[in-house]
This record gives sequence, structure tokens and C-alpha cells, in this order.
Amino acid sequence: MKVEKLDIVRFAPKGNDSFYDSVVSKVKDYFEGNDISPFANTAMWVKTFTMLLLYFVPYIAMVTGAAGDNSWLFLGCWFVMGLGMIGIGTSVMHDANHGTYSPNKKVNNTIGYILEIVGGYTVTWKIQHNLLHHTYTNIAGLDDDIDSIVLLRFSPRQPRYWFHRYQYLYAWFFYMMMTLYWMTAKDYLQVVRYKQHELLVKHKVSLRQALFRITLYKLFYYGYILVLPLLFSGMPWYTVLAGFVIMHFIAGLFLSCIFQPSHIMEESAFAAPLTTADTRHMADSWAVHELGNTTNFSPNSRILSWFIGGLNYQIEHHLFTKICHVHYPKIAPIVKSTAIAFGLPYHEQPTFLKALLQHAKMLKKLGEEDF
Repeated sequence: MKVEKLDIVRFAPKGNDSFYDSVVSKVKDYFEGNDISPFANTAMWVKTFTMLLLYFVPYIAMVTGAAGDNSWLFLGCWFVMGLGMIGIGTSVMHDANHGTYSPNKKVNNTIGYILEIVGGYTVTWKIQHNLLHHTYTNIAGLDDDIDSIVLLRFSPRQPRYWFHRYQYLYAWFFYMMMTLYWMTAKDYLQVVRYKQHELLVKHKVSLRQALFRITLYKLFYYGYILVLPLLFSGMPWYTVLAGFVIMHFIAGLFLSCIFQPSHIMEESAFAAPLTTADTRHMADSWAVHELGNTTNFSPNSRILSWFIGGLNYQIEHHLFTKICHVHYPKIAPIVKSTAIAFGLPYHEQPTFLKALLQHAKMLKKLGEEDF
């Protein structure tokens, strides 16, 4: 297989007395001064248990027949499982695979494997999310989160076609398909591409091993999520299939609506690398780049923040990936005041709805303009 190393970019040095040094120092003082661990607390473990119940209790009710033979109740169980899938993705798997549950790597890795139980593959997720997205946020060709299908244009640095004019209308359908695509084809396509770019090396897995494990995990996933309900729920196959699709449409749409307004916004910088004879580099340091390409939303909604794993505090998450999300509301004022003191942007939308509307506006702009 031909090896094509990624054409990576280098960020500008952070400099002395930088924003990043200052905000890290202040956040560290907060935890030490209040004798608080940056890892999971009791509330986080309670939430973890709650999210797992939200996913597995409806499933058990279906396969044991406890849900009865009412098709609406049966479909309702799938709907609740979709909510549980969202909760596991944002509040459990996400934190575990960032290493924020515990200073013990084994604890984080063990919890992180919940991703395989809900149909994903940890290795490709860590490469896409932890490495490419968090390092090269909104840089076309490097951030896999914006390098989507040709029907969707998420960056002004990407080619624009006539149909993108309507993407603000049809993008939501593809958002609904996100997890279904992920659980079927995405992991296979990614692992082959990551092998070509030598990104599997750090995870000590060969392409053959990765393909075998992905296949094994997919067989396990589709075995319990579809085959067992077909055999034991007592419901017609089309009702089971409809419920499965409902679960994924709910999860895909909501997860997309959490992550997309965090980066694909009009205020996002989308800065292009500067190219010289032998290197590509960014004008800003990494931390400043993250501020310019990340947006918080709905900071006053405790319920939303609880359910989506604090990902409405996306700025804090990008700057402090090793801090458990339950601490974001407390460190957000520190980050915001420090950014303002350094004359740097701190993008924030007051509500979830406003963030979605602004994201839709950006999709429309990306479909109509080159800028």
C-alpha cells in the first residue's frame, strides 16, 4: 500500500507570557486552590450510570418482551435508546477516550470501549477526533470533521459546486445519517486511509488487525442490536428495522447539531496555512487558532450542558482536553476573562437554537460564496 504522509502544518510559537501559559496557570490555580481533581467526580460517575441505563434498559425491555406488543411503545424504546446513544457518545465515551475519568489509563481505556459496544471503533475515533480534529481544527485537508462528502461544504477552503447552494436545506438529512454511516462503512474507509498516512503506527495496530477487529465489533453490534430483537421481541421485522433507523436518526441529528455549531460558524476564522518552499505553517499559535475556530453556546442551560457532556463549552474542551467536562462551567469564566484580557476572540452564542440558526446561516453562505 502506497504511503502518503499527511502534509501537516506547523503552528506559530506560543511566545513568552502567552495567552495559553496564562490560562493554563489560572485554571491550574483554580483546581489546586479549591483542592479539586480535574478528573471525574461523583456527579460524573452518577451521570455515566444514568446514560448507560438510558440505552440498555429500553433494549432489555424489547428483547425480553417486557415492552409488550404495542408497536408505539416498542418504537418509543428505540427513541429512548437514541437519547442514550447521544448521552453515551457525549458524556461517557468522549471523556473516557480523552482520558478524563481517571489518571489511570486502564480505567479510561476500559470505559472507552463502550464505543465498540455502540458500534464504533476506538482507534479510528481517536485518530479522527483527538489527533486530527483537536490539532488542526477547521484546517481543510487535515481536520476530518470538515472533510465530509462532496455534497457538503464546511469550509471556504473547499471546492464549491452548484448544489451547495441548497445545503442549508438538505444538510440536516445527512446529519441524521451520520451514526448509521459511521456504524457501517466509515470505520472501514478511515482505517484504510489512516494506514496510507501512517497514522495507525502510534496505536500499534496493523491494517489487517484493524480490519479484523472492526469486522468483529460490527458483527457483535449488529448481532445484538438487530438480530436479537428480530428473534425475541415478537415484533415484525419492519417494525424492528424502523426502530433501529429511528434510533440512529435521532442520535445522528442531535450529535451533529452539537458539534457543527461549535466550529462551522460565520465567526470561525478558517485560516489557511502559509506556504514556503519547504513548510506549511499557521500565523497563529495553536491555542489562538483554537479560539478563532471554536464557539460555545447556551452557557446558562444546566440541563443541556448535563445531557451533552459539557460540549456547549467547546472552547474549554479544546483548550483542556484532559479535564473532565463536569468542570467546564467553573473554568469557562477563567478562560473567557483571560481571552478578553489578551484581546483574543471568545465566540459564544446565547442559546442552542441561536447557535443552530447561525450554523444554518453559515451553511447557506458557504453554498453561495467563495470568501
